[in-house]
Amino acid sequence: MTLWALISGALLLLLGLAAICFLLYCAYIQYIHMKYDHIPGPPRDSFLMGHYPTIVKLTENNELIYDYFLDWTEKYGPVVRINGFHTVFVLVSNPEAIKELLMSTKHPKDKSYEDIFYLFGVRFLGNGLLTDRNYDRWHKQRRLMDPAFSRPYLMGLMGTFNEKAEELMERLNEKAEKKSEVVMHNLLNRMTLDVIAKVAFDIDLNTLHDDQTPFPRAIYMAMKGMVEIRNPLARLMPSKQKMIQETRESIRLLRKTGRECIEKRQKMVQDEAEVPTDILTQILKGGALEDECDIEVIIDNFVTFFIAGQETTANQLAFAVQELAQNPEILQKVQAEVDEVIGSKRDIEYDDLGKLRYLSQVLKETLRLYPTAPGTSRLLEEDMIVEGIRIPKNTPVLAYSYVTGRMEQFFKDPLTFDPDRFSRDSPKPYFTYFPFSLGPRACIGQVFAQMEAKVVMAKLLQRFDFRLVEGQSFKIQDTGTLRPMDGTRCRLRVREKQ
Repeated sequence: MTLWALISGALLLLLGLAAICFLLYCAYIQYIHMKYDHIPGPPRDSFLMGHYPTIVKLTENNELIYDYFLDWTEKYGPVVRINGFHTVFVLVSNPEAIKELLMSTKHPKDKSYEDIFYLFGVRFLGNGLLTDRNYDRWHKQRRLMDPAFSRPYLMGLMGTFNEKAEELMERLNEKAEKKSEVVMHNLLNRMTLDVIAKVAFDIDLNTLHDDQTPFPRAIYMAMKGMVEIRNPLARLMPSKQKMIQETRESIRLLRKTGRECIEKRQKMVQDEAEVPTDILTQILKGGALEDECDIEVIIDNFVTFFIAGQETTANQLAFAVQELAQNPEILQKVQAEVDEVIGSKRDIEYDDLGKLRYLSQVLKETLRLYPTAPGTSRLLEEDMIVEGIRIPKNTPVLAYSYVTGRMEQFFKDPLTFDPDRFSRDSPKPYFTYFPFSLGPRACIGQVFAQMEAKVVMAKLLQRFDFRLVEGQSFKIQDTGTLRPMDGTRCRLRVREKQ
C-alpha cells in the first residue's frame, strides 16, 4: 500500500469520525429542542445556532439586545425561550418567579459568570465578589467587606464626594464660560473614577484633569470585551483581533495597577503603619488565605470594585442629565428642591441627602428606564413552574430589570419619565424594579453609589442650567453596562442667583 493511499485512508477515517460527531451533536441539539420547545419563544434563526445570529447581528450593529428581549416578552409572555447552539436560556418577567430567583440562596449565579473569569485568555474578574458562584465562599468575602460599606464609613466619605464633585463643577464652569459643548458622560466617568480610586484604594488618579490617563479607556475596553464574547466566533474573526488585543492589554493594566496597590498596602500592614478602613483593607482581610494564588483573588476584587464603583454611577448621572434636559418641568421642580435644601452652600452634608426626596425619585426613575446593570441570571437547582410553564432544572434563567421596568403591565406609560412613580404615596414596584439586583447578592455598593450620585446631581442642579446639543440619537450603548451612546452632549449656563 502506497503512502498516498495510507494518507487518503486516514483522511477518510477522520472525515467519517467528524461526520459521526456532527450527527451525534445534531441529535443532541434535537434532544434539547424537544426538552424545551414547550416554552414559548421566537422562531430560531437556524437549527444549529438557534438565536445566536440575531444576537451577534445586534451586537455588531450597536443595537440593544434588551429591547428585543422586551419585544419577545410582550409577544410570547412571561417565560421566553432563547436558544444558542446546545444551550437554552429562559427569560422570565413574572414577579413571583423573579422573587424566587433573587431572594433565595437556593439558585446560584449561572455559568455565564464564568465567561468573565478570563476574557480572551487573560484573567479578568476571576473569583471576585461579582462573579464567584460558590455561595459559601462568596458569603465569606461579602461579610468581610461589609464594614467598608457601613453607614459610619459611608458618612465619612462625604468630604471626598464633595471635593471631587467640586473639581467637576470647576471644569464645567470653564466650559460654561466658554460656551463650549460638554460631553457629560466623559467628565462624569472621570470624576467617579477619581472618587472610587481615592475612597476605596487611596489612589490619586486625577483623571478629571489628565487627558492622557489610560484608565478610562482601559475600563471601556474591558467592558466592551464582555459584550464581544457573546459572539462565540469573535476570537477567530480577523476584524476583531485589534479589539481583542487592546482588551487584553487593558485588563493587564488594571490588574497590574491592582497588584502594585495591594503590595504597597501589604507592606504598610507589615510595617505596622496606620491604614485606612477602606475597601482595599477589607479586600486584604478577605484574601488572608493560604495558597499562593490568593493574590490573584485579591486582584479580582480590586478590579471588580475599580470598574463597578465608577461605571454604574457615571452612566446613571449621564442618563439623569439627559432626561432632565428633555423634561423642563421636572428640572425646575428638582432645582427648586435643591435650592431649598442646599441653598448656596458649597459642602453638602450627609443629613442633606435624606431631605432631597424628589432628587431621589429622579435618580430612581432614571434607573427604571436605564438600569446601568440591566439584569442578572441564575441556574435553577430544581424545576420551576411559572404561570403553568415548566422550566427544567439546570436551566440558566435571565431576569432583567430593563425588561420589567419598561412593561406597561407594571408601569403605566412606561417610556414616560415620571419621578412621581417613586413618591412615598405611590405603590411600590413588586419585584419588577431591581437595578442593583435583590436579595443576598444585591450590589454591596448601591448605597455608596446613590450617595455619590446625589452629591454630584445636587451640585450640578445648584450651579447650572443645561440644554442638549441637537442631533443626538439618544440611543443606549451596551458595553457590559448601559450608557448613552452619544455621551449626553450639553451646553451649560451658570444659573443666575435668586
